[in-house]
Amino acid sequence: MGKRIMIVDDAAVMRIMLKQLFEKNGFEVVAEVSNGADAVERYEILRPDLVTMDITMPDMDGITAVKEIIRIDPGARIIMCSAMGQVDKVKAAVLAGAKSFLVKPLKPERVLQTVNQVLGLAEAPATKP
Repeated sequence: MGKRIMIVDDAAVMRIMLKQLFEKNGFEVVAEVSNGADAVERYEILRPDLVTMDITMPDMDGITAVKEIIRIDPGARIIMCSAMGQVDKVKAAVLAGAKSFLVKPLKPERVLQTVNQVLGLAEAPATKP
């Protein structure tokens, strides 16, 4: 059975795009959530293998949600999704416990590469010395 993923994004079009990409590649999408508060609640119940988390959302932003999820499960695997120009927010998210990040517009091959790396399903790309 594929790894279980929860998608958190206030934009329905992003949730649909990610769900199709993940399901096409053998992952199971266990929840699609549109804000941080619901993400924390659903994480506690579902305990997915991975979460993709938008940074900018109503009610509770992605950084706050990451902090809450990490408090529940210090081993949580969260990948932040941010728009260009949100470097400070991405840094804050990583400091809060996010494992990696993706910059929108999302490129399918980059999404899959990052998800596989964070889940330990693929080798990290070799870096030049």
